[in-house]
Amino acid sequence: MRGKVLEILKKTNDYVSGEDMAAAIGVSRTTIWKCINDLREDGYKIVSVTKKGYKLCEIPDILDKNDILKFLGTYRPEFVGTDICVLKTVFSTNEEIKRLAHEGAESGTLVAADVQTAGKGRMGRVWTSCGGGLYFSFLLRPDLAPSDVAAVTLAAGYSVCLTVRRLTGCDAKIKWPNDVIIGNKKICGILTEMEAQTDLVDFVVIGIGVNINQESFAEDVRDKASSLFLKTGQKLDRNKFLAEIIKSLDKTMQSYLLSVSVDDMKMFKDLCATLGRRVRVERSRGYIEGIAVDILPTGELVIKTDDKKNISVCSGEVVVQGIY
Repeated sequence: MRGKVLEILKKTNDYVSGEDMAAAIGVSRTTIWKCINDLREDGYKIVSVTKKGYKLCEIPDILDKNDILKFLGTYRPEFVGTDICVLKTVFSTNEEIKRLAHEGAESGTLVAADVQTAGKGRMGRVWTSCGGGLYFSFLLRPDLAPSDVAAVTLAAGYSVCLTVRRLTGCDAKIKWPNDVIIGNKKICGILTEMEAQTDLVDFVVIGIGVNINQESFAEDVRDKASSLFLKTGQKLDRNKFLAEIIKSLDKTMQSYLLSVSVDDMKMFKDLCATLGRRVRVERSRGYIEGIAVDILPTGELVIKTDDKKNISVCSGEVVVQGIY
């Protein structure tokens, strides 16, 4: 109901009477009045004038499922975004997707939220989910072995890079294994989690946080974090951005889950800022240091150490020379 009222208001630059909206939707004028008040509480600036009706004057920067679907247009996702849920506040979009997965949610289900009260990062860190960012997670039920899941993170990062480049013109790149950067600053983090048996994945949850419209960052992260607004000077429509990322993820995941081609890997590598740089990967049993020389179809990073050995790593805390 709320969405129908909002859609009517968006379609005109003039006033719309409560009576006309009630007739168009098939409800009472009291219901329309309640919907208008709900929209105002969410930040929509709606003025009312006696004998004229209501006029939408300002739209807040909030996620809205109807707007996301509008920007998807005729595109029908098959792998990511087949079912979309938008929440105002959530503990963690990854945790919400895991809860839905245990309840039988289908592969492709996506949850997005304006605010995460306890967003998750890698290695148990808290992901700061400040206003203006885009935070979402999606569910996959792939026919994969656990060892093959690492490449899903790389494919997700590639999709974010493509979307950022297409919508902003910024030179976004992947910092292996789970960040997207512009220059030497992070604008996106990806957290992939899974539940699996010994040789088969039950489900995979991919959480993505993109810094879009933030104007500033806390002192402890501002040296290595930025937003698309700070890079371009322009505020972006987060609903449009999410719709475009869904399209990109849907195509990339379809390609990856069916088979990782030589062309896929070439595209991934072309956008990876880690390759060719000196890296240090911290692991539970020490560290590996050398030059990043390749990425395997499984998502592993190949490092040529100072003693000329090639070592493949699938995870770890990564420091990349010249980035962070």
